[in-house]
Amino acid sequence: MSVDQAMHVDGALPVDRATHADRAVHATEEYRPHRVAVLALDGLLPFELGIPHRVFGRPRDARGRPLYEVFTCSVRPPGPVETDADFAVQVPHGPEALARADTVIVPASYELGPVFEEGRLTEELAAALARIRPGTRLASICTGVYVLAAAGYLDGRPATTHWAEAEHFQRLFPRIEVDADVLFIDDGDVLTSAGVAAGIDLCLHMVRRDFGTAVANDVARRMVVPPHRDGGQAQYIERPVPDPQLATTTGARAWALARLHEPIQLRDLAEQEAMSVRTFTRRFREEVGVSPGQWLSRQRVERARQLLESTDLSMDQVARTSGFGTAQSMRQHMQQALGVTPTAYRRTFRALAVDA
Repeated sequence: MSVDQAMHVDGALPVDRATHADRAVHATEEYRPHRVAVLALDGLLPFELGIPHRVFGRPRDARGRPLYEVFTCSVRPPGPVETDADFAVQVPHGPEALARADTVIVPASYELGPVFEEGRLTEELAAALARIRPGTRLASICTGVYVLAAAGYLDGRPATTHWAEAEHFQRLFPRIEVDADVLFIDDGDVLTSAGVAAGIDLCLHMVRRDFGTAVANDVARRMVVPPHRDGGQAQYIERPVPDPQLATTTGARAWALARLHEPIQLRDLAEQEAMSVRTFTRRFREEVGVSPGQWLSRQRVERARQLLESTDLSMDQVARTSGFGTAQSMRQHMQQALGVTPTAYRRTFRALAVDA
């Protein structure tokens, strides 16, 4: 399966995985939000600690009830945890709270000690992680991935981290398939993200995976961030600054988004910016991080997801409106991008909307 440069999703939405939160919230008559534990380690970055609380703290069901319960815990009894700033944070829960989590998120820390230097957990951290129940979803933000790797959760699996640490991470954990070009990787029950703001991308993706595009888009809109970003972290690696007088591909992208239902060729996009196809393709990759074809396919998948969740259009109508032409073509693209068919996707997320 191809790796999307904005994200790597391996089976992100098969029914048995996409309904993880569905089972937690809707499978019984008793209401219970999906419980997200954020593990605060000494030297943590306050911004990254706040990301899960901000993203998961927003979603509500039709009755106004939180879809998630978010709580912060430490590897020690409740108390202060030092940050990389000039203040500490008061953490209300100890490691025992990890045992009741449906999802555990590990933000970055600058004081990982032997975890970062030797790929080895401290006794305190190992004891805390041992409390996590089997089947719990795990996620990391930036260098928090070192913790998951040292615990053995990523052996033989794909993962990402901040591009500046990717080479060191790969040397320390040779059994992990490191991809430094993506913003995040969804490998089903374990998800990893690149640096800082990519944690927002990852958390929004998990909301989208749990409760659908409409819920994730609402969270993103309230946060004033894009629901998903184009490209990967290759865009942010230091390189010569492009001439600001050179033409960009922004206009062509806006033009295409207004015409997703129409056939769009590469030359059509290039003509919008009065560039040759070769120049346009190079500039597009520099600005977005993926090829025009990859970008266009993703926009059509996103449009199809929205229509499947929010309308009763037939599969043929959804396919035509999103630009795939035929239901079979849409099925192939969604299966490749999301690991699930359009029918299964609609059944999952329309059911969530009804149950809410």
